[in-house]
Order: sequence, then structure tokens, then C-alpha cells
Amino acid sequence: MGIKASLSKIYAAYNSRKIGRWRKDAVFLQEKTFRKLISTARNTAFGQDHHFDEIKNYQDFKKYVPVQDYEDLRKYIDRIVNGEADILWPGKPSYLAKTSGTTSGVKYIPLTKESLPEQIGAARDALLNYIYETGKSDFVDGKMIFVQGSPILEKKKGVDFGRLSGIVAHHIPSYLQKNRLPSYKTNCIEDWEAKIEAIVDETIEQDMRLISGIPPWVQMYFDRLIARADGERIKNIFKNFSLFVYGGVNFEPYRAKLEESIGKKVDSIETYPASEGFIAFQDKQDERSMLLLPDSGIFYEFIPADDFFNEKPTRLSLADVQVGVNYALVLNTNAGLWGYSIGDTVKFVSLNPYRIIVSGRIKHFISAFGEHVIGEEVEHALLSVAKDEKVEIVEFTVAPQVTPGGDELPYHEWFIEFNKLPEDLESFRIRVDEALQKKNSYYFDLIEGKVLQPLKISPVQKGAFINYMKSKGKLGGQNKLPRLSNDRSMAEELEKYIL
Repeated sequence: MGIKASLSKIYAAYNSRKIGRWRKDAVFLQEKTFRKLISTARNTAFGQDHHFDEIKNYQDFKKYVPVQDYEDLRKYIDRIVNGEADILWPGKPSYLAKTSGTTSGVKYIPLTKESLPEQIGAARDALLNYIYETGKSDFVDGKMIFVQGSPILEKKKGVDFGRLSGIVAHHIPSYLQKNRLPSYKTNCIEDWEAKIEAIVDETIEQDMRLISGIPPWVQMYFDRLIARADGERIKNIFKNFSLFVYGGVNFEPYRAKLEESIGKKVDSIETYPASEGFIAFQDKQDERSMLLLPDSGIFYEFIPADDFFNEKPTRLSLADVQVGVNYALVLNTNAGLWGYSIGDTVKFVSLNPYRIIVSGRIKHFISAFGEHVIGEEVEHALLSVAKDEKVEIVEFTVAPQVTPGGDELPYHEWFIEFNKLPEDLESFRIRVDEALQKKNSYYFDLIEGKVLQPLKISPVQKGAFINYMKSKGKLGGQNKLPRLSNDRSMAEELEKYIL
């Protein structure tokens, strides 16, 4: 064991006390965070516009600060982009993180001198927690790769702009810099396919022990490595590879193919980072859920998903959430986001401590007929049957077909890229539909009432989803494929890839 691995165990033991407090005192820490946020931002433009000087408690906050999305905050963010200070948070932000929006085009999310260390610290804490829990620290002595966006930054009005992962790359601790790949030059390559090839060039002969990234893009990296190594599995290319860190999407649809590519099981850590804040990470290897971070500069609010689009939705603090309820997640942060709907939905699987799973996107659902099918439900339905039948799913998405023509009833169309087609696709289709009916009672009622017919599966060509994302300029980086659509705009483009 090297000196870095030995020292990391000492630091991990020290750090475990902080994480223990997160587990034990989450509600208290949230209350403390709330008071500090309001006090600090009282004299900002947003604070003055929303009566922060009159806010004494959470009830007051809900009275004065509405739930809002990027478009609602845009008038304030535009002022920040134009160089004004003291708008959403005291002073100017250290950075503006560029993210892709669906209706807003490019979005600019502020990162402040208070919020950025929380982002970096949470990633560090996830690794230290793993070391403390498992006693495994050898990965620290080897090479680590973070499949991420370009670190090239632009400067405007004295503030640097860039992708979150690229910004964070400038703040990697010095003790990890010698271990970290790819090189700065390779990370700067914008074309994703060229970048992956360059990463393969740099890493294929290295002692890679930790690999981190969004699962579909890591899979692309693995595919290129395997092709370059004449079909050798990752375990033979990187003999000491032992830890996979991921976030951004549910790992389960990709797990089987990734594990097959690796050729052995490796430990993994799920994380929940976003440009808006680092929200949670997996703190137990035997728990497929993540510990909510209550002391990371974020005050969380939760809106029952069924209530989200009401004129006055129910807003709850951490103290009032329940297990098993689908909540839209709302953030208030030390980067100056207030009542900000991040667009994700989460469910609590435990309240002692507060652990969550990401269940989907509040706007990514199918409810063409009132069924309100969400991402968690379609993933469970498909993957449970695929696992039972040993069918490997590469990628998939679902869209409604409202007007199929003739006397045919409407249906949900599932576009699926299989690694290998099921032996009996019709039987597979029926089983997936039955699994979805069990998961969603509204969908069951619509099938029973002959309002909808059972789902249809449209198998697509190998690489269909990569080609689709490439056509949209969203190949690689932090871009994610929507699991669900409430219209057929994506479905119509995928039709040309149907087998």
C-alpha cells in the first residue's frame, strides 16, 4: 500500500464524523442552512425584492418566494451575465456554469466562492466515505479517469464561463493531479468521438483503478478500449480497476452491459451532482440509494409530484417528507438559486438517515391519457423482465402514439436498442406491459378500460441512440437521453432507425 492510500484511510476516519452528523442531525442542519442563506442574501437584489428582511421561518419564506424555474429567474441571471454584482448572492459569482436547456437554450448557473467548494468537497467525501466503509484505498495509488467536458473557459465581464465538469477540473487537489487522466490537452477536445479515441490512446497502457462518468459515455469508452485490445475485457486491460463512480442517470439500464464489458464485478458509487449543487451520494455499498447532503449550502424543498403543476403546490421541508412519495426537488442555494425547481423527482427510501433515489424528471413523463407514467416505472418494468429473461438492453425511450390510424387504439411505443433481440419478442412485450400495469394503476385502468392497447416495442439498429444524440449535438459530456416524452418529436426521428 502506497503512502497516499495509507494517508487516505486516516483522513477517511476523520471525515466519517462529519458524515455521521449528516445522518443523525439532518433536519437541524437544514434549519441552520436555511437561516444562514436568508441572512447572507438579505441585501441582494433578489432578497430585497422578496422581503428577506421579513422572513423569520420557512412559512414566511414560502409566502414571499415562489417556486420557479430558470425562465422565472432569468431576469436576475441576465443581470449577473451582464456584470452586475449583489443580484442573487453577495458579490459576483466565481463562475457561470453553462448547461443545456430544453426550452431556455443555454442556461447559466452561478457558482460562487461558497458553493464551488461544496461541489468539490462532496465528491471528495463520497470517496472518503467509501474508503472508511470498505477499508479499500488502493485505488488512490493508481490512475483515475473522469470522463467529462472541456475545461476551456470563456471570460465575460470578469466572470469565467464553462461546463461544470470543466470548471471543477481546474480545482482538482494537487495530490490527485499526477493520478488523474486524461490530460488537459485531451480534455479540451470538443468532438466527443475524437475525444474518446484520444482518451483510449492515453489510458490503454496505464494502471487505471478508478473510472468515473455518466454510464452511457463510459460504455462508449469501454467499447473503444475493447476494440483496440482485440476483444479483451476491461479486467484484462486494467487489471487493478476496482471502482466505478457514476451519476447523472440511473445505472440499472446500463449495468448488465457495463459489467459484461468489464468482465467482473467492481464496486460502484452513485453520486447526484448537478450544476445547481451536489445533492447526494451513495454512502453504503449494500444500499441502492443515496444519502441526502443536509449541510452542503443547499436548503431543500419537496413538492409531491402529483401536486407540482397546481397553482399553489404543497411545499415541504425535509422534516415533513414521507417514504415512497414521488417529490419534485426544489433548491435554495449559496449560489443564489431560490425556490428553484431542478426538474428532477426523488423518492425517500429511508428517513433515518434521509436516503433518496432519483425517480425521474418532472417534465419527462407520459400522461397523454392521464396515466402519468414516470421514468422509475418504465425502467422497473423493462429491466425486471430483461433480467429474468437474460436480455441485455443497451438503451431505450418511450413515447405515446395518440393517433395510430384506423380503428386501432392508442398505445405507448417503446424504442429499444437490444444487444441481442429476445428469443420471443412478443412474449417479452406482453410481460413488460404486464409489469408496467402492476407498477402504475392508472395505466392498468386504461388498458382494462380499452382506452389504451398494450405497449408496442420497436427495436432499433445498433448505435441508433448515439446517432440520434450526435444529430442533436448532444453526444457525450453531461448530456442524457430522455427516457420518456409526452409527444412524438423524438419518436419521429427514431423511426428511421427501426429494424
